[in-house]
Amino acid sequence: MGNFHELLDHEVTLAFMRYGTIVVLKMMLMSTITAFFRMKKKVRDESWSYEKKQCVDSFPRIHLNDLENIIPFLFAGFFYSFSGVSLSTALLHYRIFLGSRIFHTIAYLVPLPQPSRGLAWMAGYLVTFSMMYKVIMIAFTVS
Repeated sequence: MGNFHELLDHEVTLAFMRYGTIVVLKMMLMSTITAFFRMKKKVRDESWSYEKKQCVDSFPRIHLNDLENIIPFLFAGFFYSFSGVSLSTALLHYRIFLGSRIFHTIAYLVPLPQPSRGLAWMAGYLVTFSMMYKVIMIAFTVS
């Protein structure tokens, strides 16, 4: 396969590493924000009042949604970056996914009316599906 430095010379792989790192940092930030607001509101799992829960409860849901979407994106994006796709196509996929996750978080926190959050989720989901489709098609044509 070659060494690690050859991988870093590949522009699509570098782009994936950049955008993948950004979405992972965003996901990690959500758990930190959750902990911060729980400490600020003095909320423990066993002592949640309805008012406190309203303020704090959205952060774990955002984090869980990130886990459900970012991990498949990382898996798909890793293989997609080696699929021979052009840099502009890869950047389009990576940027749409990043934008959809950021917009999904904003739509959850503001809160924006539906279907804004659902459309943000769907955009990220379709990007991941598109990358997986490309990888699967290459896998079936090679074998």
